[in-house]
Amino acid sequence: MTAKTVSKTSTERRGRLKSSVAILAIAAQLVAQVGPAAAFCGFYVAQADSKLFNKSSKVVLARNGTTTAITMASDYEGEPKEFAVVIPVPTFIERKQIGVVEMKTIDHIDAYTAPRLVEYHDEDPCAPMVMARTASAPLSFAAMPAPAKMADRASYGVTIEASYDVGEYDVLILSAKESGGLVNWLTDNGYKIPRGAAGVLASYIKQNMRFFVAKVNLDRMQLIGSGYLRPLQVRYESAKFMLPLRLGTVNASGPQDLIVYALTRNGRVETTNYRTVKLPSGMDIPLYVKGEFGTFYKAMFDQAVRDQDMRAVFTEYAWDMSWCDPCASPPLSNRELVELGARWIGSDDDRAYRSGGANAYVTRLHVRYDAAHFPEDLALMETHDRENFQARYVLRHPWRGTAICARAVEYRGTLQERFKTEAKTLSALTGWSVPEIAKRMAANGQLIWSR
Repeated sequence: MTAKTVSKTSTERRGRLKSSVAILAIAAQLVAQVGPAAAFCGFYVAQADSKLFNKSSKVVLARNGTTTAITMASDYEGEPKEFAVVIPVPTFIERKQIGVVEMKTIDHIDAYTAPRLVEYHDEDPCAPMVMARTASAPLSFAAMPAPAKMADRASYGVTIEASYDVGEYDVLILSAKESGGLVNWLTDNGYKIPRGAAGVLASYIKQNMRFFVAKVNLDRMQLIGSGYLRPLQVRYESAKFMLPLRLGTVNASGPQDLIVYALTRNGRVETTNYRTVKLPSGMDIPLYVKGEFGTFYKAMFDQAVRDQDMRAVFTEYAWDMSWCDPCASPPLSNRELVELGARWIGSDDDRAYRSGGANAYVTRLHVRYDAAHFPEDLALMETHDRENFQARYVLRHPWRGTAICARAVEYRGTLQERFKTEAKTLSALTGWSVPEIAKRMAANGQLIWSR
């Protein structure tokens, strides 16, 4: 059953070796454009990107009909020789369907879609009114061994269907008759499989899925000269539009964060087996948050997860890739979109993408998950909903002039209630106490009188 989208008010190597795909993998231990429609506007101040969250993975999905490209980058930290990834895939994978992607491209789409902070400055209430300001209206609430060294696989019921060299990776495509044999084969070939993986693997074997297995080839990594592991990309044909995450829960020490950037032709992507919830957005919050937007956003997301009992997938951004307002990062180029799998756009040059004959729409989903709350893989669907949405939070600076017209007197009389509302809003979003928020606001020049 399709879940309805709902809204709620309530040292460089080690640094870059964040790449085991916790959601999909058993790892080690297994220029801006102005848009044509009604704008949100505001002056862009700051963003809350994926680096705020520990134990996080990033996945880019490009979906065109029954073709899916999945690009995986996540939070593995350790020596490259210990990295391994096991990913269930619905069909046999040929070499031409596998590639690597530059991490900077994923960083770009992360920055482009990140939740953002914007600010406005109130105008002089005594100045002549030229036109109504409609753009500032708040929005509604709305993560291989060499063949000679391999154990005899026949006794395990494991078949190596293909072996590929892909950049710094050695890749195998496996099929298996039963999970115990697969676990034993992986273990005997240097993959440290965590306890409990067999049950999850068995469910994929019953679905006749193959397994994409990758390890780092240290000699090729040194030859390439890369200081970090580049994200892997796999492309395949399947009517199923899904994202396997259950393997990532087997050896997890706690909840993990997964951020999905879904590129499609028609519109927003949502989950069908879990609720898809738009984050609260568009609210005015106290000015002091400008200096600690990351702290605010983490607390706000934590609260949203609690409010939904950690059983929802959150929409952080949904927008046509050809424009943004305000832009948290320059738009992606045609080349970057094609690199991420959106090959249907018809151009791979370095110009910023502009929609023409082929649309590109991006949805950013954020889920915090564990085995207890997310026992199933994410089942996804592309909708035809192209309504713009962004997790966006507003700083509204009061006018500080000395004019004494009637409108100025009336304006000053509204500020106390406005500040109080901002404090209550921030408290509701984060769970922080109103008195503590009021103290921070007063220290920043937003005095709330206790009357």
